[in-house]
Amino acid sequence: MAAPAIDGVLLRLVPAEPLPVDAGLLRARESIRAALVALRDVPDSVLARPWPSGNEEDLRYGFYRQFEALEDARARVRPILAPARMSETPARPLVAAASAARWDVHGLLAGLSDDPLDTDPGNDEWTVRQTLAHIVSGQRGYGVGTAWWVDRRDAPADDFPLRFPPELDAELPDEETEGLGSIEDIRRRLDETVDQSAAVFAPLGADLLAVRARWSGIPVDIRFRLVRWSSHLREHTIQLEKTLDFIGRPTSEVERLLRLIAAAYGRLEEELYMWPAAEPSVAEAVATAESVARAIQDDAAAVRELAGVGTAG
Repeated sequence: MAAPAIDGVLLRLVPAEPLPVDAGLLRARESIRAALVALRDVPDSVLARPWPSGNEEDLRYGFYRQFEALEDARARVRPILAPARMSETPARPLVAAASAARWDVHGLLAGLSDDPLDTDPGNDEWTVRQTLAHIVSGQRGYGVGTAWWVDRRDAPADDFPLRFPPELDAELPDEETEGLGSIEDIRRRLDETVDQSAAVFAPLGADLLAVRARWSGIPVDIRFRLVRWSSHLREHTIQLEKTLDFIGRPTSEVERLLRLIAAAYGRLEEELYMWPAAEPSVAEAVATAESVARAIQDDAAAVRELAGVGTAG
């Protein structure tokens, strides 16, 4: 079962012009992903090799300086974005937090092959694949369900159902479907789902964030449901960590470093995510991030070469 055009379902329900992900930000993402691929085959055993500077640093610094570059880029883009913040919607930082959380998932997956996806952890715990499927399905459901509540903003006070209708739920792919394929397939699906939902909710103002809704049957507002996106991603990232422990799949030092780099990029993207493309300060800030990401990609290739592990596949 192929995923439906979920953005079409969202657009049918939400009264806002969707925002595309900035093309420069997409390019920055690809550079960071390429850097993570270049670094993931570096074995822990070579991390103590001397760094070429001749000082006391070792090869670990090749990872840490990429982290430093991303942290510095985040500090540099914040003042650049000051003019854009004058007209920032209250929804933008909420969906941006979900983008940062999504990069923590990517960081955790960066060093994994497909081998652990279906390993049974026992005790009725979910496999890695099942948890990833739930993450994607949950994000897709949060988007459509929240859109449905926004669409009902003018419903009478006594018309406040506990759940959104089953016919809307039927438009979503089965949760199992969201976990099909390789880790790369699932990662791409997660990106598409986060970006599609963020595109339609980032422009919302305070009036629509205050619209009543429910979450697990509990009365909340739309703002709460948007905040829940990043919380849900973080919740199941922790579950993935636990599952890897259950199946006896330890996390190497290199994998911890990859996650550090991915999380730093996520914080940078959080600053840049889902602004109107016409804002000049945003274009300048994204160009800064894109330049840094390209430099990191080149630097990662150099670290890989110093580690003696050949060309990245």
